Amino acid sequence: MSLSTLDRVDPRTPEARLARFFDNDTLSLFAAADTSGVVAGQGLVDGNEVVAFATDPTIQGGAMGRDGCARIVHAIESAVRLGCPVVGIWHSGGARLQEGVASLDGVGRIFAATVRASGRVPQLSLVLGAAAGGAAYGPALTDIVIMGPEAKVFVTGPDVVRSVTGEECTADSLGGPEVHSKRSGVVHVTCDSEDAAMERTRAITVLLADQRDIGQVASRELAELLPENPRRAYDVRPLVNAVLDEEGIELHPKWAPNIVTSLGRLGGRTVGVVANNPLRRGGCLDATSAEKASRFVRMCDSFGVPLVVLVDVPGYLPGVGQEWEGVVRRGAKLLYAFAECSVPRVTVVTRKAYGGAYIAMNASSLGATAVFAWPTAQVAVMGAEAAVGILHRRKLAEVPAQRRPSVLAELTEEHIRTVGGIDRAVELGVVDAVVTPAATRAAVASALAGALAEARPHKNVHGNIPL
Repeated sequence: MSLSTLDRVDPRTPEARLARFFDNDTLSLFAAADTSGVVAGQGLVDGNEVVAFATDPTIQGGAMGRDGCARIVHAIESAVRLGCPVVGIWHSGGARLQEGVASLDGVGRIFAATVRASGRVPQLSLVLGAAAGGAAYGPALTDIVIMGPEAKVFVTGPDVVRSVTGEECTADSLGGPEVHSKRSGVVHVTCDSEDAAMERTRAITVLLADQRDIGQVASRELAELLPENPRRAYDVRPLVNAVLDEEGIELHPKWAPNIVTSLGRLGGRTVGVVANNPLRRGGCLDATSAEKASRFVRMCDSFGVPLVVLVDVPGYLPGVGQEWEGVVRRGAKLLYAFAECSVPRVTVVTRKAYGGAYIAMNASSLGATAVFAWPTAQVAVMGAEAAVGILHRRKLAEVPAQRRPSVLAELTEEHIRTVGGIDRAVELGVVDAVVTPAATRAAVASALAGALAEARPHKNVHGNIPL
């Protein structure tokens, strides 16, 4: 379908949306549009082969019958055969009521096909309107979900919620982009316009479809992106983007913002970046951020995307609320994700890595390809001053108040000398090398390139369950 033709048709039709998504004049439909409410086909996205399908909101609100579901299953299975990404464009009220259990069976078959393809090919969902019932779980099972400004995702709509629970809500407050990007974590990316959502979906698809080889990288002075005062909070996102060739695509930017997960390129190669963000909760790991990071790590591992881990973490966030929210169970997911990883993954400790969070952020003990540290970084069970406060509590209590700061400083220096610090970490081999901020990009790229050259061709060993 040409761009001139698009101007004369309803822009919500699946043919129009698919034609806008693919490179111009590259869409080849698997079958002509009919009353099934789903259109699918293959084409090129920035020159890369991709399969996509779209529901049709102009027919019964996009509700899916058994035939339409079969088209989606065929699209997913075709992507697996071709070894290319599959993108679903969702605008659907769910299963067709008039078909009864037949439509439910069809929706179940979509779920089964999605799970079979999980971890084998990238699956992306672009939600442009309401996605309710079965059409909510369709996107939720995929790797990355992008929502346009008019998108809504919920199992049951406001009317049903109101009649069953008495709760007053709107479609937006129940399942709009703000809700799912900030509170639920269902959506990875939100966009202010449908065109922007299309472009962002294309960009992520290309990053996963065309990963390329890693090449030379230019040095950059990264130290200036951190404050001089090591106790001061800062936003890690400028550092993440400076490590990458250019600004990456952050996933889940509003959900669990104390950790950053981004896709981008380093030396031309697609990489995933996981970074603690001291601007939020001091950069502590907590139940939600550990879960967010673990899913990202497993997704990257599924598709052979190397990982760069930027560490500035004081530990796990303490508190009754965290324990009740399952920080032990959910934090274990991040340990599992990194320990299970087969892709190259390089860690850089920029300021500090303390306690159990040091391990969870891709420590050498979990199988990191390489661990680097900046010259002023600290790696320990906890900060030296805090450790002294515990180990020498009685001695400090006996010292006159006016002398206590100087005694604390002396004991802290002695603790660093005896326990170690970065030098001791290098001696033990848990840190491979101390690198300057300016040399960081080259060191990381070299470590990744070496590991990629030695590795066997990547073979998926697990799916990408929506943790």
